Amino acid sequence: MIARTHGGPEVIERENFEVPSPGSGELLIETEAVGLNFIDTYYRKGLYADPLPIQLGSESVGRIAALGDGVTGFAIGDRVGTPHAGGAYATHRLIDAAQAMRIPEGIAPDIAAAVMLKGLTACYLAEDTFPAEKGHIALVHSAAGGVGSLLVPWLLDRGVTVIAHSGSAEKAAGVAAEHSLHCAFDDLAAAVREITQGEMCHVVYDGVGAASWSASLASLRRRGLMVTYGNASGPVPPLPPLDLMKAGSIYLTRPTLADYVATPGQLAISAKKLFDRIANGILKPQIGQTFRLEDAAEAHRALESRATTGSTVLIP
Repeated sequence: MIARTHGGPEVIERENFEVPSPGSGELLIETEAVGLNFIDTYYRKGLYADPLPIQLGSESVGRIAALGDGVTGFAIGDRVGTPHAGGAYATHRLIDAAQAMRIPEGIAPDIAAAVMLKGLTACYLAEDTFPAEKGHIALVHSAAGGVGSLLVPWLLDRGVTVIAHSGSAEKAAGVAAEHSLHCAFDDLAAAVREITQGEMCHVVYDGVGAASWSASLASLRRRGLMVTYGNASGPVPPLPPLDLMKAGSIYLTRPTLADYVATPGQLAISAKKLFDRIANGILKPQIGQTFRLEDAAEAHRALESRATTGSTVLIP
């Protein structure tokens, strides 16, 4: 599935292709499942730069169908996946062996595809961007969504007090956090103030972007950390540094997964943390909806209208 121009879901189209042979250091995988992510919509709309036509999709899981020269440690038939952008919406995909994650036995391909990018994101947010621990208070936006539904239990497992916020009462009811809110953004900071008895949050994890920005800033304590990791409602407007001072000398970061799994070793460590938490029952990935790969445009519409819960998977 490709996009020849930037725009709405309607620009996504199907294109036939000849299955390629892997080059040096590459794997050819036959796709079993594809994970849908907001970053896919950013590339489609042109928010993130990528040459046209865009080969859509970030994370996918499949069996190795062929090995390129110089590849070691993998065999034909192994199940692997990758969270890296480029070409996941396809029946077959070439990936760099250095970016491949081995999928443990016992984890189904649709579950693996549903959690790789989102789960690794939850990992770096909870453990690296802000090493959250007992005594910390965190606000998590879109708590019922793909990243949020993994980030909330990850933080709870680390002893963090989590204030979860969702877009509807129905979604909030499904979030297993002591404080699960669905109020309007204009009312959120006041609710946080009441819950924390005026202490406010050490960290805010915000994947919503423009719509939640003011509420997020107002929910932080002095010298708190604002983690803006997504733009579901559009990018945050330009920010004068003085606004950070006025908000309480807060810190601001805009992280991305690639910088936290930049080497095979970093990727392996994060993947182990993720799959161990799934195996131990700390994380219970929820696939809220499944679409056929050829219906990717419909899946994008559902995601952008906030009509999805948990993770969304595309099946070839």
